[in-house]
Amino acid sequence: MVPVELPSAVEETVRAVFGAAGARWIVELPGVVAELAARWGLSEFTAPFGGGTHAYVAGVSRGGRPAVLKVPMVDEENVAEATALYAYDGDGAVRLLDFDVDSGAMLLEWARPGTELLNQPGFPSLEGHPENAAKVRSACQLYRRLRRPAPAVLDGFPAFPLATDLVAGLRERLATPNPALAQHVSAQLREMVRQWCDTLGESGEPVLIVNRDTHLGNIVAAEREPWLLIDPKPCLGEAAFDAGFLLMIQVQSDPTPEHAATVIAATAAALDVDPERACGWALIRTVEELTWAVEDNDREMRDLHAAVANALARPPLERPAE
Repeated sequence: MVPVELPSAVEETVRAVFGAAGARWIVELPGVVAELAARWGLSEFTAPFGGGTHAYVAGVSRGGRPAVLKVPMVDEENVAEATALYAYDGDGAVRLLDFDVDSGAMLLEWARPGTELLNQPGFPSLEGHPENAAKVRSACQLYRRLRRPAPAVLDGFPAFPLATDLVAGLRERLATPNPALAQHVSAQLREMVRQWCDTLGESGEPVLIVNRDTHLGNIVAAEREPWLLIDPKPCLGEAAFDAGFLLMIQVQSDPTPEHAATVIAATAAALDVDPERACGWALIRTVEELTWAVEDNDREMRDLHAAVANALARPPLERPAE
C-alpha cells in the first residue's frame, strides 16, 4: 500500500471541522490512494504538499510524467473543483488529467516551480498593501480570463453551486439570528445586508463560472504559462462575484472606509465589473465570514471581519423608477 501521511495541520483541520465524517475520511484515505495509484498507474509519490486545509496533495509520476494527486475532503465550497478545471481545460488553470467521481480525487498537472503570486500568512491578508497592487491587477487579469459560461460536462461531474445559494443562506441566518449573532452583527448591518441580498439575488447579469476564494495564493508560477490557477472554489454567478473575497481581504490591511473605497475602485476596474455590485458582494462575503467567526467564538477573526464590514458598509443605490 502507498504510504500516506497527512500534514498535521490538515489532519487537525479535518478532524475539527468535519467531525466524524472527517475522521472516517482520514481512516479511509490510504485505501483510496492505493486504489487510485493502481487504477491510474501512479508511482514515485512525494511527501505530501503543505499549505492546504482539507486535502491530501502529493506529487506523483504517471507514465514517466510528473503530476499531482489531490484527494479532497469534499465540502460545499470545493465540490465542483474538478468540474471547473474540466471547463477551463488548461486555459489559465492547471489541467485536469483524471477524476474519480466516488472520492472526488483529481489527477492534476504539476505547475512548476509553483511559487505563489503572493504568499499567504493567513488573515489579515497582504493583498491590500500598496506594494502588492500590481500583483492584484495580475490576478484580476487571470480571473477575468477564467470567467466563462458553464459548458456541458461529462456524466458524474458535480454540478456547480450557485452564488445566489450563498445569498439565500446568509439571508436565512441573519433573519433569525441567535443571541451571539444578534450581539455582534447589529440590526442596522443585518438590514443593510438584507438589502444587498435582495439586490444581488436578482442579478440579470450573465451567469458565468466565478470563484469564491480569489486570493493570490491560489495562483502559482508554471512552465507553460507565467501564472496558473490552482484550487478553484467555483460557483455560477455574475462576474462581480469574483470581486467579493478579493476586496474583503484587501480591506483587512486597513479596514477604513477610505481604504475600502480605493481598493473597490481599483479592483472593479481591473476585473471590469460594476464597483457598486462588487462592494455589495464584498460586504456579503465579509458578513458571511463574520457569522462563522461568531459561531466559532473566534474573537480575533470576529473583530477583524466586523471592522472590514464597517468599512464596506453602504446600502445599495436605489434603482431609478421605471
